[in-house]
Amino acid sequence: MLMIHVKKYIESITTQEISVKSYQALDISPVHIHKNKKCHKEAILALGDEIVGYIHAQNPMVSVGSDMIPETVAAEQ
Repeated sequence: MLMIHVKKYIESITTQEISVKSYQALDISPVHIHKNKKCHKEAILALGDEIVGYIHAQNPMVSVGSDMIPETVAAEQ
């Protein structure tokens, strides 16, 4: 749900809609509690990628270096 709020916040301050086609294609939202953890993880990563892509497209000077990305994003147990 936090990622949805981040998306809405960015849209409110930029007055532009962020395209989240790959997230929407997954057909999952934070309220789908019956979906498994793997589906939610994939949706969060897709949404995050689209938000970061939008930010980078708006300001190419903002980038994420490889030293900022952890080796393991999330470990499943």
